[in-house]
Order: sequence, then structure tokens, then C-alpha cells
Amino acid sequence: MTRSSVQGDDTQEDAAGASERAEAVRGDGEVEVGDTADEGAGAAADDTGDGAGDDGEEPRVARPRRRRRALRWTAVLLAAVLAGTAGAGYLYYEHLNANIKQDALNLGDSKVAAPTPNAAGQTPLNILVIGSDARDSEENQQLGGARETFGSTPLADVQMLVHLSADRSNMSVVSMPRDTLLEIPKCTDPDDGTVYPASEGRVMTNQSLGHGGPGCTVATWQELTGIHIDHFVMVDFAGVVSMADAVGGVPVCVDANIHSRDSAGHGSGLKLEKGTHPVKGEQALQWLRTRYGFEDGSDLARAKAQHMYLNSMVRVLRENATLSSPNQLRRLAEEATEALTVDPGLDSVKKLYDLSGELRKVKPERITMTTMPNRYVGARVEPTEDAEQLFRLVREDIALDGKDAKKKPDAEPEPPADPAAPDDELAVQVRNGTRTDELGTAPGRANAIAGLLVERGFTKAVADPSVLPSEDRTLIRYPSADLEGDARRVAKSLGIPASSVKRSTDVSGVTLVVGADWREGTAYEAPGSDNSTPESAQALNGADDSACMHVNPAFTWS
Repeated sequence: MTRSSVQGDDTQEDAAGASERAEAVRGDGEVEVGDTADEGAGAAADDTGDGAGDDGEEPRVARPRRRRRALRWTAVLLAAVLAGTAGAGYLYYEHLNANIKQDALNLGDSKVAAPTPNAAGQTPLNILVIGSDARDSEENQQLGGARETFGSTPLADVQMLVHLSADRSNMSVVSMPRDTLLEIPKCTDPDDGTVYPASEGRVMTNQSLGHGGPGCTVATWQELTGIHIDHFVMVDFAGVVSMADAVGGVPVCVDANIHSRDSAGHGSGLKLEKGTHPVKGEQALQWLRTRYGFEDGSDLARAKAQHMYLNSMVRVLRENATLSSPNQLRRLAEEATEALTVDPGLDSVKKLYDLSGELRKVKPERITMTTMPNRYVGARVEPTEDAEQLFRLVREDIALDGKDAKKKPDAEPEPPADPAAPDDELAVQVRNGTRTDELGTAPGRANAIAGLLVERGFTKAVADPSVLPSEDRTLIRYPSADLEGDARRVAKSLGIPASSVKRSTDVSGVTLVVGADWREGTAYEAPGSDNSTPESAQALNGADDSACMHVNPAFTWS
């Protein structure tokens, strides 16, 4: 997909506006975050300067040399962008606008509805942060290694969702391992009409970027999570190094001397003494890439280090007074805008600045960074049931730190565009989704509930024994807006909450899936919600400045 530079239509701000922008940057409500890199599990590999991977594992089938090209940008990404744009009001504004590249937001066919506003009329904001391993410039090639891959299709090796709550009181970050196995939906490149078919079965999520651009990565996330994504921000190798330099270094901690290099030359090359040290530039990049030497050597350990780095970066941006220096802000703004590709909704400095104003309302102690709960499938990983729990908390705008104030009741959903058909004309398929990891399918549930619907006047309700899904909660799905009223009518008749009525392209008509929460009886009782963040998400609080990475004894030195 062509990456076109975008010239913003905003003009140079006047002196008063510039003063306001400068004052906003100098305040102690400095910038908030972006997020940490993604974690690839199991089979992830780091790059070395000479192009050798740090894994020593078998290459990926479709891309023999791509496995050695993984990298984690995290930390600097959104945080640095926000700091840079916050001071941009008094810089050469149109020049910075011209630096920013843009791409389409969503290349998939299916859309996820935006969340319903809360009682105060506020809605959450979801931003997908993507780190590309592109070798599309000499600088990126030198930093990333693997010179033979110059100009080849990039991978989305970093993927993280930044969720800003509707009331702007808290922020949640969910990182997805780059080697997560999932289905990539059909994507269409709007520039030339190229259609990328849906994947045949499950493939690694980082391949989504090669299906037309970041808009396909957005489509893949929405298909998996059911979370509406408002924006994306993508950055490359060189952007990480330059922005880390611009902020003057980020403190990191190791509990022993570390040198990330084994006898075969695998590793990021990171070499630090025990304790806390500021890292910047290529050393910061080494920290974000390090897998060999941290804990068990997995990508999940690397993700933990990235989360720590991000938390530290946020604290630096809030506390370091030198960021109010016009020269430092100018450099940071230049580096940030040149490194970015964004969706059209963020294609100017003004839009990025407005976003920064929203994000910096959240204090570090209300930022929670997590890793998508996963389990190994060979050398790859797949989402677990806990992952769906995490996604649900984000969908329902529930703070991952457990510190939500008592929320006002959500506003009643808008009436559907098409009212429900008469009950006796409303076709409903009923499926038995009661199977769990511990329990087999409860027999006869689809027939029992279809019969219950017929008794209540829905004479066209039928059981569908051909499909046996697995759902923790009972759901009603409908494929298009003209059937929303029908789906809501069925839910109301059975006492199923409106939050369990979902639009989905996986069904052809109104479909009731009897979940594991309704294994017996004819009276549905919605289970009490467990709104706690799963332990397997490895939550890290943004204000935790005591975190220190454990060094694998095989990679220490004296």
C-alpha cells in the first residue's frame, strides 16, 4: 500500500496559541503513554547487528529469514509522540504536518460498533499501536539487521491496544504476542483494490501487516476482540532510536550484571551492570529487543521488560523539567512525526496534540499494562479463556486496576433502525454452546430452549444441532442492522441482558447460543460479573518504580 505523506490544513498558530501549547508542556501533567511492545511467545527471535537471529530456532515456513527480524519498540512510541506534539504549537507547524504519513484505518469488511456513551455522554478511546519491522531505509536496515530482507513485506511485530476510559480516569494497555495464532480476515487495499483473502486457518498475527497495511492489523484485532478501534499509530526501527535519544534516556533496572550474547553470537548485545541505569538510543533498542538473558528467555519475559521501560518512560516525561526546553521539544517533535504512520483521524499535529491532551489526563498510578493471556501451541501461542475476560473488561470500559469509582448506569441503547418483526414471524436458530474445558456439552439444551421460545410465541425457533460452539455466557448474535430489533426482542423475552446481544458476521440470522452459564432449567439468570483482571495478564502498574528485571545466571558476568 502506498504510504502518502499528508499535508495538514492547519496553519501556523499565533503567538498566543503557541504560548498555551508551551505552557501545557511545562505543566506537571506531562504526557501519557503509548504502550509497550508486544510480546511474541515461544518462537520469537531478536535481531543482531549482523543479521543473525538470537534464537537459534527453526525458521518460519513461509518466510525463512523473517524469524530473526523481531524487535520491540514499545515504550517510546506513543509517549514520545505525545510529548513531541504537545510542544509543536510554536514549531514550524506545517513542516511537521508534512512529516506525518497516513493509511486507511480498517481494511476489513466487518465493522465493530462504537461503544454506547455513558450517562455523561462520554465514550472510551481505543488506539492500536503497531511496531513495524520494515527494512525500507538504510537506517532501518542497519538497526534491524537481516540485510537480505531489505524492501520485503513488513511484519507487525509489535501490537498493543491502548484503551483510554470514557471518563478519562484510567488507561489500560493490552499487548498481543506477535506469534499469536489467529485468523486474519479478508482485507482490501483501498489504493489499488487488491483483495487479500482471509487466511486459511490460523496464522501468526504479525503477518496481518502484509495484507494491505496497518488497516488489516486493525481489522484482525477487531475480529478477535470485538473492541471498536478508533485510531492506529505505527512506528519503525529508526523512530525508536531517535525518539529515545530525544528524551534523554530512560532508567531501567537489572538484578545482576547482564550481557545478552551467547557463545553462538545470539542476543541483542545489551550489556549492563547490576542496578538502575539510564538507556537511550541503540542501547534502549537493545533493552526492548532483549530475550536472551531475561528470566526464562521467552518473549513473555521480553514483554515484561518492555512494560517496565514504558512505565519508566512515562515517569520521565512527567517529571523531567528539561522537556520544556524548546530545542528538546523541537527535536522530539521532528523525530516523532517523521517516524509515524497514522490513520486519517490523526493526520495532523493538531489532532495528535488533541489526543495528547486526552491521554495526559491519566496519572501513572491509573495506567495498567498487561499481556494477552495465552498458552503455547508448539512454538506459538493462542488466546486463552482469560484473554476473553480481558477483552470483555476493555469492551465494557472496566478499569484493569480495580479502582473504578461507582459508575452511573449506562444510557439506554438507541432504538434499532428496524423494529422487531412479530414474534411468530421471527426466525431464531438455537445452538448448544455449553461445553467448557472441564465439562462436556450439556445434552439437549438447544432443543430445550428452542422449545421454550416456541411456547412463548416464537414459532419459527429451531435447534441447530450441526454447530456446537463453546461460550462461557449465553449470547444472541445477529448479522446486520435490520435484524438488531429481532435479536433484542428475543433477548428481552428470555431475560438475557442487552449487553449479550452482539452483531456478528459469523451468523446468517438471529442466533441464540446457549452458554455454559445456562446448562439447565428454563429461567435464565445472568451470572454476576467477575470484573477482576486475570492474573495471567501479568498486570503492571504505571507508578511502580521498584520493578527490576531478573537476569538469567547463564547471561551474567563479573
